[in-house]
Amino acid sequence: MNSHESGRFALAFGTLGIVFGDIGTSPIYAFRESFEVSQIEVTQATAYGVASVVFWSLLIVISAKYLFLVMRADNHGEGGILALTALVMPSRDSPPSRQAAAIVTLGVFGTALLYGDGLITPAISVLSAVEGFEVATTAFSRFVIPVSILILVALFAVQHRGTAGIARVFSPVMVVWFGVLATLGARQIAKHPDVLKSVSPTYAIDLFVSHPMRAFLALGSIFLVVTGGEALYADMGHFGRIPITLSWYGLVLPSLLLIYFGQAALLGNGNGEIGNPFYDMAPRWGVAPLAVLATCATVIASQALISGAFSLTAQAVQLDYFPRLAIRHTSRHHVGQVYVPLVNWLLMIGCVSLILIFKTSSALAAAYGIAVTTTMLITTLIFFRLVRDRWGWSRAKALLVLVPFLMVDVAFLSANVPKIPAGGWLPLFVAVVLVVQMTTWRRGRELVKNRLQESNRTLADVMADVEHNGLGRVPGTAVYLFRDHGNVPPALAATVRHHRVLHEQVLIVSVEVADEPYVGVRKRAHRINLAGGVVHVKITFGFMDEPAVPGVLSALDFPHRKFDTDKVTYFLGRESVTAGNLPGMHPLRDQLFVLLHRGAASAARFYHLPPGQVIEVGAQVEL
Repeated sequence: MNSHESGRFALAFGTLGIVFGDIGTSPIYAFRESFEVSQIEVTQATAYGVASVVFWSLLIVISAKYLFLVMRADNHGEGGILALTALVMPSRDSPPSRQAAAIVTLGVFGTALLYGDGLITPAISVLSAVEGFEVATTAFSRFVIPVSILILVALFAVQHRGTAGIARVFSPVMVVWFGVLATLGARQIAKHPDVLKSVSPTYAIDLFVSHPMRAFLALGSIFLVVTGGEALYADMGHFGRIPITLSWYGLVLPSLLLIYFGQAALLGNGNGEIGNPFYDMAPRWGVAPLAVLATCATVIASQALISGAFSLTAQAVQLDYFPRLAIRHTSRHHVGQVYVPLVNWLLMIGCVSLILIFKTSSALAAAYGIAVTTTMLITTLIFFRLVRDRWGWSRAKALLVLVPFLMVDVAFLSANVPKIPAGGWLPLFVAVVLVVQMTTWRRGRELVKNRLQESNRTLADVMADVEHNGLGRVPGTAVYLFRDHGNVPPALAATVRHHRVLHEQVLIVSVEVADEPYVGVRKRAHRINLAGGVVHVKITFGFMDEPAVPGVLSALDFPHRKFDTDKVTYFLGRESVTAGNLPGMHPLRDQLFVLLHRGAASAARFYHLPPGQVIEVGAQVEL
């Protein structure tokens, strides 16, 4: 085995601890919920029918849709719905269109839905695992909620340390977990090998023919077996498609099929009671150890989704859909490992609140699924646009390939709609709130930019004032951060107007975020010499890059000048925004934007500017 192949297998091993946590812990509750929610009578025919639906769902949704198709649509190696949306967005120079606006809105809504998923998954995963101790002893019943909350609080409390230190133990634990799943399932299949007949789709068809309405309701819970599909795509940038595929077919898929068929064999040849089939498969002495292992696995699954929420937030901030937030990088070697304190504590409060409100994993399962099914449907719709625009597929070919997946997505979404009154409204409510916030911030930023442009001056006008009034040039370098090309930063105009001086070296720096995750160091900065010794520097970061401006400037070559990072003064514009009666947004959205603007993190911290070398110049802006 050469080094390239060994590297792939090492990455494949790493995916087990990060990528497959969510989908790997679904066997704890998914099969049970399929019967409890739909109230289908537990018989061999229904148990084998559910197993058949599970089998084909895993193959169609995960193997065919995500691994074979969607994960080929990477944005310079990065995946996820934001990266996919960026791939189909028109260029910045193209005029906006209704279709482009619809695509962006879909992408933003799908992103917001993933936060709802990230809120529910840790709660339901940990709660369902801890409930396993009730199987071992009923005396543990009163401790389920406190222990679950304690585990979640501890999990969120250590997030600031990053995943690098504990990631090494994740994959070995998940190898043991999938091994135990396979063993438990194989024991039951060995007792009742006829359950393997469930691979035939006729069993699934018979289930829907015999119990059409109840089977439809069961489909909403069966969907829980594929809830990790979006996680595969979102985490692709960390490992790559091939290592994820190797892990899926080499260990994860076989283990999942064995455990689901094993549960079908147990229920189909039992006494007709549902019980807790996952823990009922274990021998009596093994229930407690299995509950401990399940708790470890669910913590790992929760960790993956929490980290995903951090990465998603960093991308949204870079694409200007969220205000600047405090984002800390927790690894020197992996740029994608970030920690967002505000998101961390909000998620913790949300997860603990969900456990206190819903109390059991069965009740919480009613809120789970609607967000993920909607996101998967949106992914298919945006992917259709990608294969038409970027891959050059004909409309007929695109429809022929994607309509079957669309039908599956619609079926799962429809089956989850009845969950809305029982708790499914929660992730939808979270998503709507976030969409309003994200679109308000984006629109408000555009309005502020337009208002500032009304009073902008050109560089020629300012330099004419400098020459006309014989203003002196003081030693040093001044860096003005300003996005509006062709105009002078208000801070520079204020310096000339009020202080009557200009620095010897003036850099007007504009920072852009590309529609790709990473921008190479050599392509990151572009310098243009302007009049009067003023230099315009355009810096382009990828939406996954760390926006460290001083590091980029210090790497530039300035002819006949020395860029001394210790003798640079950074000038920032600080807009004071107030809600007014000008056209642009609804007054309530104006108020929301003002609130968000006040809470945004300092640009100095966001761009990693040295605190002692920053001067902020204020400006009043009315919306």
